[in-house]
Amino acid sequence: MASLTVRTVQALIKACQPGKYGDGRGLYLKVPPKGEAYWMLRYTVGSKRRELTLGKVSHLSLSEVRSLAEDTRRKVATGDDPIAERKLNRPKQLTTVDGLFEDWHKDLVKRLKHPQIPERVYRKDIAPTIGQLSLAKITPIDVRAILQKITDSGRPTISNDALLYMKQLFDHAIKLGLLLNNPASAFKVNDAGGIEKSRERALRLEEIGQVFKIFREHSDSFSRDNYLACALLLLLAVRKSELTEAPWAEFDLDEKKWSLPKERSKSGVAIVIPLPPLAM
Repeated sequence: MASLTVRTVQALIKACQPGKYGDGRGLYLKVPPKGEAYWMLRYTVGSKRRELTLGKVSHLSLSEVRSLAEDTRRKVATGDDPIAERKLNRPKQLTTVDGLFEDWHKDLVKRLKHPQIPERVYRKDIAPTIGQLSLAKITPIDVRAILQKITDSGRPTISNDALLYMKQLFDHAIKLGLLLNNPASAFKVNDAGGIEKSRERALRLEEIGQVFKIFREHSDSFSRDNYLACALLLLLAVRKSELTEAPWAEFDLDEKKWSLPKERSKSGVAIVIPLPPLAM
């Protein structure tokens, strides 16, 4: 006879008491020390005892998981091994964080106007640390290390972006049944770059001149390309990505204009930007 009730399940989760609570015939409610409670079915194949995760309690009600457990028992009775089947059917490339990102990025391309932005943050600041690691091995410690490294490099905004993208990335893994818990879920903005505040002060003209003087004095570490890009950003008042990702085909030097297409404009509207003599 089943020993769990809906009320009992709710009470156990609310109490946050880690443990394994049986419902009968190998079905258990598992409340981990961290993360969401989930359902687990214990079964035996040959002489091996197996534990199959069926899903989170927030996704499967008690009646639903009992039905799913019964279906699984029938498969086991005919000689199937659900865990082995799950591993066999799982695409190999989704076993690493890099593989997960490639799958997630396909969704980003469909729904985001600028999917290259999260891709840039991932490849530069996330992938070097955890890209080649198995999904099962990623822990909150890894997430914290990434955030600290970015913040310590003086890029608090990018640290906040990286946290947002890691949360979305590992949520994608949960959606696909590759993870039960999100290793980035407990982190807040204050654990990354902090709450961003807009600056009220702008540089005075003489201060801008001093900045570019310092750029020139450090040409060994601040390249000519970077110098010109900064000058053009100030002169044309465009967004950094709009300038740095612009192909030559967008520029008409004879007509002294830059045609920014709507596909690359953040506003979604095509813009014609005059090129003053100083920009030429």
